[in-house]
Amino acid sequence: MKALLNPSTCLILIFVISALVIGLWGNLWHLFKKEVSSILLSPILYIFTAVFLVLTGIFFFEGVSRGPSPQATLRPLLSTVSFVLLFFTPAITMRLFSEEARSGTIETLMTAPVTELQVVLSKFYAGLTFFIIMLLPTISYALILNSMATGGIDFGPILSGYLGLLLMGATFIALGTFISSLTKNQIIAFVITVTSMLVLWIIGFFAQNKNEALFQVMAYLGIPDHVDDFVKGIVDSRNVVYFLSTTVFFLFMTVRSLESRKWR
Repeated sequence: MKALLNPSTCLILIFVISALVIGLWGNLWHLFKKEVSSILLSPILYIFTAVFLVLTGIFFFEGVSRGPSPQATLRPLLSTVSFVLLFFTPAITMRLFSEEARSGTIETLMTAPVTELQVVLSKFYAGLTFFIIMLLPTISYALILNSMATGGIDFGPILSGYLGLLLMGATFIALGTFISSLTKNQIIAFVITVTSMLVLWIIGFFAQNKNEALFQVMAYLGIPDHVDDFVKGIVDSRNVVYFLSTTVFFLFMTVRSLESRKWR
């Protein structure tokens, strides 16, 4: 039985918990500010963001020109955005640890009076912050649709769709952070992260509408089914748990990766 949640409540809880973790846990806030400043100074991220917004803008206006009604075109747009993000999110995460390892500053960071978990969370939240900044301009598409549609549009499915993108983004940022901790080369981190995300997408895509036990497991591990529910306006607790648990898993693996450096 599905347990349906209110998308606005989920968003508020996520941001409140994140703010409390960052604001109240020791040096995490200072590490977070440092990481955000570092990310915002990277020109390549702005290039990727500009390309991302151009692509989504093309998809949006193409959908509006062909769709039967403004309200009917937003669901395909959100589905397209969720797939496009597979290729743009790694641009945020590829340098989080790889650059530190390449420059040698990772050793200085790890000998500072901070824990591995604080370091990992600071980079994760910084990456997620930029992900949100990159995604925010696309909300203007919903406002444009609302102005075009007679009587406005239903913002409930739109809100749940963005909740799904946020949760998916958290999983992707955590996965990319983990992979970045394994290599000194940003390009290698980018390629492996994109490949891993595509695998998670493809296994879910090929397992759709199949009843065999193996395909059901593949469908659960894959991304598409979980994102599609959000895009359709369904906020199922099972999908929320999926994204949160995978995010926590990859963050845990990143902490273990950092801890293993002490023994190298």
